[in-house]
Amino acid sequence: MMQLTAAEMIAIKRDGGVLSRQMIEDLVRGITDMSLSDAQVGAFAMAVRIRGMGIEETVQLTDAMRRSGTNITWDLNGPVVDKHSTGGVGDTVSLMLAPMLAVCGAYVPMISGRGLGHTGGTCDKMEAIPGYNTAPPRDKFQNIVREIGCAIIGQTSDLAPADKRLYSIRDVTGTVESIPLICSSILSKKLASGTNVLAMNVTTGGGAFMSKLEDAQSLAETITSVARGAGVKCHSLVTNMDQPLGSAAGNALEVQYALNYLNGQRESRMHQVVIALGVMVLTDAGLVKDESDARQKLEASLSSGKALEKFAQMIAALGGPTDFCEKPANYLVPAPVIRTVVAQQTGWVQAVGAKEIGMSVVVLGGGRTNPGAPVDWRVGVDQLISVGDKVDASTVIAQIHAASEDAADIAEQRIRAAIVVGEARLEPRPVLIS
Repeated sequence: MMQLTAAEMIAIKRDGGVLSRQMIEDLVRGITDMSLSDAQVGAFAMAVRIRGMGIEETVQLTDAMRRSGTNITWDLNGPVVDKHSTGGVGDTVSLMLAPMLAVCGAYVPMISGRGLGHTGGTCDKMEAIPGYNTAPPRDKFQNIVREIGCAIIGQTSDLAPADKRLYSIRDVTGTVESIPLICSSILSKKLASGTNVLAMNVTTGGGAFMSKLEDAQSLAETITSVARGAGVKCHSLVTNMDQPLGSAAGNALEVQYALNYLNGQRESRMHQVVIALGVMVLTDAGLVKDESDARQKLEASLSSGKALEKFAQMIAALGGPTDFCEKPANYLVPAPVIRTVVAQQTGWVQAVGAKEIGMSVVVLGGGRTNPGAPVDWRVGVDQLISVGDKVDASTVIAQIHAASEDAADIAEQRIRAAIVVGEARLEPRPVLIS
Protein backbone atom coordinates (compact mmCIF):
# COMPACT_ATOMS: atom_id res chain seq x y z
CA MET A 1 0.00 0.00 0.00
CA MET A 2 1.24 3.47 -0.88
CA GLN A 3 2.53 5.48 2.05
CA LEU A 4 0.31 8.49 2.67
CA THR A 5 1.47 11.79 4.10
CA ALA A 6 0.17 12.99 7.45
CA ALA A 7 -1.90 15.64 5.66
CA GLU A 8 -3.52 12.98 3.45
CA MET A 9 -4.40 10.79 6.43
CA ILE A 10 -5.83 13.73 8.36
CA ALA A 11 -7.90 14.67 5.30
CA ILE A 12 -9.40 11.16 5.19
CA LYS A 13 -10.74 11.59 8.71
CA ARG A 14 -11.72 15.22 8.01
CA ASP A 15 -13.94 13.98 5.19
CA GLY A 16 -15.55 11.30 7.36
CA GLY A 17 -13.48 8.35 6.19
CA VAL A 18 -12.23 5.40 8.23
CA LEU A 19 -8.53 5.23 9.06
CA SER A 20 -6.77 1.91 8.63
CA ARG A 21 -4.67 0.37 11.38
CA GLN A 22 -1.50 1.33 9.51
CA MET A 23 -2.64 4.96 9.14
CA ILE A 24 -3.41 5.17 12.84
CA GLU A 25 -0.03 3.67 13.74
CA ASP A 26 1.74 6.12 11.43
CA LEU A 27 -0.08 9.08 12.96
CA VAL A 28 0.63 7.94 16.54
CA ARG A 29 4.29 7.39 15.65
CA GLY A 30 4.43 10.95 14.31
CA ILE A 31 2.81 12.31 17.46
CA THR A 32 5.36 10.46 19.60
CA ASP A 33 8.56 11.22 17.69
CA MET A 34 7.55 14.84 16.99
CA SER A 35 7.61 14.37 13.21
CA LEU A 36 4.02 15.66 13.21
CA SER A 37 3.84 19.35 14.00
CA ASP A 38 1.58 20.72 16.72
CA ALA A 39 -0.63 22.08 13.94
CA GLN A 40 -0.98 18.62 12.38
CA VAL A 41 -1.71 16.97 15.73
CA GLY A 42 -4.34 19.64 16.43
CA ALA A 43 -5.87 19.11 12.97
CA PHE A 44 -6.03 15.35 13.56
CA ALA A 45 -7.68 15.88 16.95
CA MET A 46 -10.22 18.30 15.45
CA ALA A 47 -11.03 15.87 12.62
CA VAL A 48 -11.70 13.11 15.16
CA ARG A 49 -13.68 15.50 17.38
CA ILE A 50 -15.99 16.44 14.49
CA ARG A 51 -16.17 13.15 12.55
CA GLY A 52 -15.75 10.64 15.36
CA MET A 53 -14.33 7.14 15.21
CA GLY A 54 -15.90 3.71 15.12
CA ILE A 55 -15.24 1.18 17.89
CA GLU A 56 -12.60 -0.69 15.86
CA GLU A 57 -10.80 2.56 14.98
CA THR A 58 -10.84 3.58 18.65
CA VAL A 59 -9.48 0.18 19.71
CA GLN A 60 -6.65 0.56 17.18
CA LEU A 61 -5.89 4.12 18.32
CA THR A 62 -5.83 2.97 21.95
CA ASP A 63 -3.49 0.09 21.13
CA ALA A 64 -1.13 2.28 19.09
CA MET A 65 -0.95 4.84 21.91
CA ARG A 66 -0.34 2.06 24.43
CA ARG A 67 2.59 0.81 22.35
CA SER A 68 4.06 4.32 21.99
CA GLY A 69 5.96 3.79 25.25
CA THR A 70 6.85 1.23 27.90
CA ASN A 71 4.42 -1.50 28.87
CA ILE A 72 4.54 -2.94 32.38
CA THR A 73 4.25 -6.72 32.74
CA TRP A 74 3.34 -8.46 35.98
CA ASP A 75 4.07 -11.91 37.44
CA LEU A 76 1.67 -11.98 40.38
CA ASN A 77 -0.51 -14.45 42.23
CA GLY A 78 -3.72 -12.63 41.41
CA PRO A 79 -5.47 -10.33 38.97
CA VAL A 80 -4.16 -6.83 38.18
CA VAL A 81 -7.05 -4.39 38.51
CA ASP A 82 -7.76 -0.69 38.44
CA LYS A 83 -10.52 1.89 38.73
CA HIS A 84 -10.81 5.17 36.88
CA SER A 85 -13.12 8.17 37.19
CA THR A 86 -13.79 10.83 34.58
CA GLY A 87 -13.53 13.41 37.36
CA GLY A 88 -15.57 15.41 39.76
CA VAL A 89 -15.56 17.23 43.09
CA GLY A 90 -15.04 15.56 46.47
CA ASP A 91 -14.36 12.26 44.69
CA THR A 92 -12.04 10.44 47.04
CA VAL A 93 -13.00 6.93 45.93
CA SER A 94 -9.54 5.79 44.79
CA LEU A 95 -7.93 6.40 48.17
CA MET A 96 -10.30 3.99 49.91
CA LEU A 97 -10.98 1.49 47.14
CA ALA A 98 -7.36 0.66 46.26
CA PRO A 99 -6.49 -0.75 49.72
CA MET A 100 -9.92 -2.43 50.00
CA LEU A 101 -9.35 -4.31 46.74
CA ALA A 102 -5.83 -5.25 47.84
CA VAL A 103 -7.24 -6.80 51.02
CA CYS A 104 -9.62 -8.83 48.84
CA GLY A 105 -6.76 -10.41 46.87
CA ALA A 106 -6.39 -8.03 43.91
CA TYR A 107 -3.25 -6.18 42.86
CA VAL A 108 -3.85 -2.47 42.23
CA PRO A 109 -1.14 -0.50 40.37
CA MET A 110 -3.12 2.74 40.26
CA ILE A 111 -1.59 5.41 38.03
CA SER A 112 -3.50 8.55 38.89
CA GLY A 113 -3.90 11.99 37.36
CA ARG A 114 -3.69 15.55 38.60
CA GLY A 115 -6.54 18.00 38.97
CA LEU A 116 -7.34 20.45 36.20
CA GLY A 117 -10.00 23.13 36.29
CA HIS A 118 -12.64 22.51 38.93
CA THR A 119 -11.94 18.77 39.27
CA GLY A 120 -9.56 17.28 41.78
CA GLY A 121 -6.75 14.83 41.04
CA THR A 122 -5.82 11.74 43.07
CA CYS A 123 -2.10 12.33 42.56
CA ASP A 124 -2.36 15.81 44.13
CA LYS A 125 -4.22 14.37 47.10
CA MET A 126 -1.55 11.80 47.83
CA GLU A 127 1.16 14.48 47.61
CA ALA A 128 -0.51 16.26 50.53
CA ILE A 129 1.09 13.51 52.65
CA PRO A 130 4.65 14.63 53.59
CA GLY A 131 7.32 12.48 51.97
CA TYR A 132 4.92 10.50 49.80
CA ASN A 133 6.57 9.85 46.43
CA THR A 134 4.18 9.73 43.47
CA ALA A 135 7.05 9.14 41.03
CA PRO A 136 9.03 6.17 42.36
CA PRO A 137 11.45 4.16 40.21
CA ARG A 138 9.73 1.48 38.15
CA ASP A 139 11.21 -1.44 40.10
CA LYS A 140 10.18 0.08 43.43
CA PHE A 141 6.64 0.66 42.18
CA GLN A 142 6.36 -2.94 41.03
CA ASN A 143 7.83 -4.30 44.27
CA ILE A 144 5.35 -2.30 46.38
CA VAL A 145 2.42 -3.61 44.34
CA ARG A 146 3.79 -7.16 44.65
CA GLU A 147 4.39 -6.96 48.42
CA ILE A 148 1.53 -4.74 49.63
CA GLY A 149 -1.04 -5.16 46.88
CA CYS A 150 -1.58 -1.52 45.92
CA ALA A 151 0.31 1.63 45.03
CA ILE A 152 -1.13 4.98 43.97
CA ILE A 153 1.34 6.98 41.88
CA GLY A 154 1.31 9.60 39.11
CA GLN A 155 1.67 9.07 35.37
CA THR A 156 5.23 8.38 34.29
CA SER A 157 6.76 9.91 31.16
CA ASP A 158 7.36 6.53 29.51
CA LEU A 159 3.76 5.30 29.74
CA ALA A 160 1.75 6.19 26.63
CA PRO A 161 3.84 9.27 25.72
CA ALA A 162 1.69 9.78 22.60
CA ASP A 163 -1.25 10.47 24.89
CA LYS A 164 0.73 12.99 26.91
CA ARG A 165 1.45 15.11 23.82
CA LEU A 166 -1.95 14.60 22.22
CA TYR A 167 -3.77 15.57 25.42
CA SER A 168 -1.75 18.76 25.87
CA ILE A 169 -2.68 19.83 22.34
CA ARG A 170 -6.34 18.81 22.77
CA ASP A 171 -6.47 20.98 25.87
CA VAL A 172 -5.72 24.15 23.87
CA THR A 173 -7.54 23.33 20.63
CA GLY A 174 -11.09 22.77 21.83
CA THR A 175 -10.95 19.04 21.20
CA VAL A 176 -11.08 17.62 24.73
CA GLU A 177 -14.76 16.64 24.40
CA SER A 178 -14.26 13.74 22.01
CA ILE A 179 -15.37 10.28 23.11
CA PRO A 180 -12.83 8.36 20.96
CA LEU A 181 -9.99 10.59 22.19
CA ILE A 182 -11.15 10.36 25.81
CA CYS A 183 -11.35 6.56 25.56
CA SER A 184 -7.93 6.15 23.98
CA SER A 185 -6.38 8.56 26.49
CA ILE A 186 -7.74 6.70 29.52
CA LEU A 187 -7.32 3.18 28.25
CA SER A 188 -3.87 3.51 26.67
CA LYS A 189 -2.41 4.30 30.10
CA LYS A 190 -4.39 1.55 31.82
CA LEU A 191 -3.29 -1.03 29.23
CA ALA A 192 0.32 0.13 29.44
CA SER A 193 0.23 -0.36 33.22
CA GLY A 194 -0.75 -4.01 32.76
CA THR A 195 -4.36 -3.80 33.94
CA ASN A 196 -6.48 -6.93 33.38
CA VAL A 197 -9.70 -5.67 34.98
CA LEU A 198 -11.04 -2.12 34.96
CA ALA A 199 -14.01 -0.41 36.60
CA MET A 200 -14.94 2.95 35.07
CA ASN A 201 -16.84 5.62 36.96
CA VAL A 202 -18.29 8.03 34.39
CA THR A 203 -19.67 11.05 36.20
CA THR A 204 -22.47 13.28 34.94
CA GLY A 205 -24.19 16.44 36.13
CA GLY A 206 -23.12 19.98 36.93
CA GLY A 207 -19.75 19.07 38.40
CA ALA A 208 -18.80 16.50 35.78
CA PHE A 209 -16.91 16.62 32.55
CA MET A 210 -19.93 15.09 30.76
CA SER A 211 -22.75 17.24 32.11
CA LYS A 212 -25.46 15.59 29.93
CA LEU A 213 -26.61 12.12 30.96
CA GLU A 214 -26.84 10.85 27.39
CA ASP A 215 -23.22 11.90 26.72
CA ALA A 216 -22.04 10.17 29.89
CA GLN A 217 -23.90 6.98 28.99
CA SER A 218 -22.44 7.06 25.48
CA LEU A 219 -18.94 7.49 26.90
CA ALA A 220 -19.49 4.64 29.37
CA GLU A 221 -20.68 2.31 26.62
CA THR A 222 -17.78 3.22 24.34
CA ILE A 223 -15.11 2.85 27.03
CA THR A 224 -16.52 -0.54 27.99
CA SER A 225 -16.58 -1.74 24.37
CA VAL A 226 -13.11 -0.42 23.56
CA ALA A 227 -11.59 -1.87 26.75
CA ARG A 228 -13.09 -5.27 26.02
CA GLY A 229 -11.91 -5.01 22.42
CA ALA A 230 -8.40 -4.45 23.77
CA GLY A 231 -8.60 -7.52 26.00
CA VAL A 232 -9.52 -5.92 29.33
CA LYS A 233 -12.50 -7.01 31.42
CA CYS A 234 -14.43 -3.81 31.99
CA HIS A 235 -17.70 -2.50 33.36
CA SER A 236 -18.73 1.13 33.64
CA LEU A 237 -20.84 2.92 36.22
CA VAL A 238 -22.56 6.26 35.59
CA THR A 239 -22.84 8.36 38.75
CA ASN A 240 -24.38 11.70 39.65
CA MET A 241 -22.06 14.67 40.21
CA ASP A 242 -24.64 17.44 40.56
CA GLN A 243 -23.34 17.88 44.09
CA PRO A 244 -19.89 16.92 45.46
CA LEU A 245 -19.59 13.21 46.09
CA GLY A 246 -18.16 13.72 49.56
CA SER A 247 -18.43 16.52 52.12
CA ALA A 248 -14.79 17.56 51.67
CA ALA A 249 -13.00 19.04 48.65
CA GLY A 250 -9.32 19.94 48.71
CA ASN A 251 -6.23 17.78 48.84
CA ALA A 252 -5.29 17.39 52.53
CA LEU A 253 -8.96 17.57 53.51
CA GLU A 254 -9.78 14.67 51.20
CA VAL A 255 -6.91 12.62 52.60
CA GLN A 256 -8.40 13.17 56.06
CA TYR A 257 -11.82 12.29 54.63
CA ALA A 258 -10.40 8.99 53.34
CA LEU A 259 -8.92 8.23 56.75
CA ASN A 260 -12.26 8.96 58.40
CA TYR A 261 -13.97 6.63 55.92
CA LEU A 262 -11.50 3.81 56.54
CA ASN A 263 -11.97 4.36 60.30
CA GLY A 264 -15.74 3.94 60.09
CA GLN A 265 -17.11 7.45 59.37
CA ARG A 266 -18.86 6.77 56.08
CA GLU A 267 -21.28 8.96 54.16
CA SER A 268 -23.96 7.14 52.23
CA ARG A 269 -23.41 8.57 48.73
CA MET A 270 -19.66 7.97 48.83
CA HIS A 271 -20.06 4.49 50.27
CA GLN A 272 -22.54 3.49 47.56
CA VAL A 273 -20.07 4.42 44.81
CA VAL A 274 -17.09 2.76 46.51
CA ILE A 275 -18.94 -0.50 47.02
CA ALA A 276 -20.53 -0.53 43.55
CA LEU A 277 -17.16 -0.07 41.84
CA GLY A 278 -15.52 -2.60 44.14
CA VAL A 279 -18.20 -5.18 43.34
CA MET A 280 -17.57 -4.68 39.61
CA VAL A 281 -13.84 -5.25 40.01
CA LEU A 282 -13.99 -8.28 42.29
CA THR A 283 -16.67 -9.95 40.16
CA ASP A 284 -14.83 -9.40 36.88
CA ALA A 285 -11.55 -10.51 38.50
CA GLY A 286 -13.06 -13.83 39.58
CA LEU A 287 -12.20 -13.25 43.23
CA VAL A 288 -15.77 -13.76 44.50
CA LYS A 289 -18.65 -16.16 43.95
CA ASP A 290 -21.19 -13.43 43.18
CA GLU A 291 -22.05 -9.78 43.86
CA SER A 292 -23.29 -10.56 47.38
CA ASP A 293 -20.00 -12.24 48.21
CA ALA A 294 -18.15 -9.21 46.79
CA ARG A 295 -20.08 -6.80 49.03
CA GLN A 296 -19.40 -8.93 52.08
CA LYS A 297 -15.67 -9.07 51.37
CA LEU A 298 -15.46 -5.31 50.77
CA GLU A 299 -17.38 -4.52 53.95
CA ALA A 300 -15.18 -6.96 55.88
CA SER A 301 -12.03 -5.23 54.60
CA LEU A 302 -13.34 -2.08 56.29
CA SER A 303 -14.81 -3.47 59.50
CA SER A 304 -11.70 -5.55 60.21
CA GLY A 305 -9.42 -2.53 59.89
CA LYS A 306 -7.37 -4.35 57.23
CA ALA A 307 -8.04 -1.74 54.52
CA LEU A 308 -6.79 1.02 56.82
CA GLU A 309 -3.72 -1.08 57.62
CA LYS A 310 -3.08 -1.64 53.90
CA PHE A 311 -3.41 2.12 53.26
CA ALA A 312 -0.86 2.81 56.00
CA GLN A 313 1.56 0.24 54.55
CA MET A 314 1.30 1.82 51.09
CA ILE A 315 1.97 5.31 52.46
CA ALA A 316 5.04 4.16 54.40
CA ALA A 317 6.39 2.16 51.44
CA LEU A 318 6.17 5.24 49.19
CA GLY A 319 8.04 7.46 51.62
CA GLY A 320 5.28 8.81 53.84
CA PRO A 321 5.32 8.73 57.66
CA THR A 322 5.06 5.27 59.21
CA ASP A 323 2.53 6.56 61.76
CA PHE A 324 0.54 8.75 59.39
CA CYS A 325 -2.77 6.91 59.81
CA GLU A 326 -2.47 7.00 63.62
CA LYS A 327 -1.44 10.66 63.85
CA PRO A 328 -2.56 12.51 60.69
CA ALA A 329 -2.81 15.81 62.55
CA ASN A 330 0.96 15.73 63.01
CA TYR A 331 1.47 15.74 59.23
CA LEU A 332 -1.48 17.39 57.48
CA VAL A 333 -0.64 21.07 57.94
CA PRO A 334 -3.76 23.16 58.64
CA ALA A 335 -4.55 26.27 56.61
CA PRO A 336 -3.92 29.62 58.38
CA VAL A 337 -7.57 30.68 58.08
CA ILE A 338 -10.48 28.40 58.95
CA ARG A 339 -13.90 29.99 58.52
CA THR A 340 -17.30 28.50 59.29
CA VAL A 341 -20.10 29.40 56.86
CA VAL A 342 -23.65 29.27 58.22
CA ALA A 343 -26.99 29.38 56.43
CA GLN A 344 -28.70 32.74 56.16
CA GLN A 345 -32.28 31.45 56.13
CA THR A 346 -34.48 28.59 57.27
CA GLY A 347 -35.47 25.96 54.75
CA TRP A 348 -34.23 22.97 52.81
CA VAL A 349 -31.05 22.63 50.80
CA GLN A 350 -32.17 22.30 47.17
CA ALA A 351 -28.80 22.39 45.42
CA VAL A 352 -25.07 22.23 46.16
CA GLY A 353 -23.44 23.15 42.87
CA ALA A 354 -20.46 20.85 42.47
CA LYS A 355 -18.70 22.97 39.86
CA GLU A 356 -18.90 26.13 41.98
CA ILE A 357 -17.65 24.22 45.03
CA GLY A 358 -14.77 22.91 42.92
CA MET A 359 -13.97 26.41 41.66
CA SER A 360 -13.98 27.69 45.23
CA VAL A 361 -11.15 25.22 45.92
CA VAL A 362 -9.32 26.50 42.83
CA VAL A 363 -9.58 30.16 43.91
CA LEU A 364 -8.30 29.14 47.34
CA GLY A 365 -5.19 27.74 45.60
CA GLY A 366 -6.07 24.06 45.96
CA GLY A 367 -6.57 23.41 42.25
CA ARG A 368 -5.01 24.44 38.97
CA THR A 369 -6.14 25.91 35.69
CA ASN A 370 -2.84 25.16 33.93
CA PRO A 371 -1.04 21.80 33.87
CA GLY A 372 2.02 21.84 36.10
CA ALA A 373 0.91 24.80 38.23
CA PRO A 374 1.56 24.39 41.97
CA VAL A 375 -1.25 23.73 44.45
CA ASP A 376 -1.69 24.56 48.11
CA TRP A 377 -2.48 21.20 49.71
CA ARG A 378 -3.81 22.81 52.90
CA VAL A 379 -6.80 24.65 51.47
CA GLY A 380 -10.29 23.58 50.55
CA VAL A 381 -13.80 23.12 51.88
CA ASP A 382 -15.26 20.56 54.27
CA GLN A 383 -18.39 20.02 56.37
CA LEU A 384 -20.41 20.58 53.21
CA ILE A 385 -24.16 20.34 53.57
CA SER A 386 -26.11 17.98 51.27
CA VAL A 387 -29.21 18.33 49.11
CA GLY A 388 -32.30 17.51 51.18
CA ASP A 389 -30.85 18.70 54.51
CA LYS A 390 -32.87 21.10 56.65
CA VAL A 391 -31.13 24.31 57.75
CA ASP A 392 -31.74 27.41 59.83
CA ALA A 393 -29.75 30.58 60.44
CA SER A 394 -27.32 28.73 62.74
CA THR A 395 -26.67 25.65 60.59
CA VAL A 396 -23.13 25.14 59.30
CA ILE A 397 -23.28 24.67 55.53
CA ALA A 398 -19.51 24.61 54.89
CA GLN A 399 -16.13 25.22 56.47
CA ILE A 400 -13.48 27.07 54.47
CA HIS A 401 -9.75 26.39 54.84
CA ALA A 402 -7.83 29.30 53.28
CA ALA A 403 -4.37 30.84 53.07
CA SER A 404 -5.74 34.34 53.74
CA GLU A 405 -8.89 36.18 54.78
CA ASP A 406 -9.19 37.67 51.29
CA ALA A 407 -9.14 34.23 49.69
CA ALA A 408 -11.72 33.04 52.21
CA ASP A 409 -13.97 35.98 51.28
CA ILE A 410 -13.89 35.05 47.59
CA ALA A 411 -14.47 31.36 48.32
CA GLU A 412 -17.39 32.16 50.64
CA GLN A 413 -19.11 34.12 47.88
CA ARG A 414 -18.82 31.14 45.54
CA ILE A 415 -19.97 28.67 48.17
CA ARG A 416 -23.03 30.73 49.06
CA ALA A 417 -23.89 31.00 45.36
CA ALA A 418 -23.52 27.22 45.00
CA ILE A 419 -25.78 26.30 47.94
CA VAL A 420 -29.46 27.01 47.26
CA VAL A 421 -31.93 26.97 50.15
CA GLY A 422 -35.68 27.01 49.53
CA GLU A 423 -38.97 26.34 51.29
CA ALA A 424 -39.63 23.01 49.60
CA ARG A 425 -37.77 19.81 50.40
CA LEU A 426 -36.30 18.20 47.30
CA GLU A 427 -35.14 14.60 47.18
CA PRO A 428 -31.58 14.37 45.86
CA ARG A 429 -31.03 12.42 42.63
CA PRO A 430 -29.72 8.91 43.28
CA VAL A 431 -25.93 8.82 43.11
CA LEU A 432 -25.94 5.53 41.18
CA ILE A 433 -27.59 6.18 37.81
CA SER A 434 -26.72 3.21 35.60
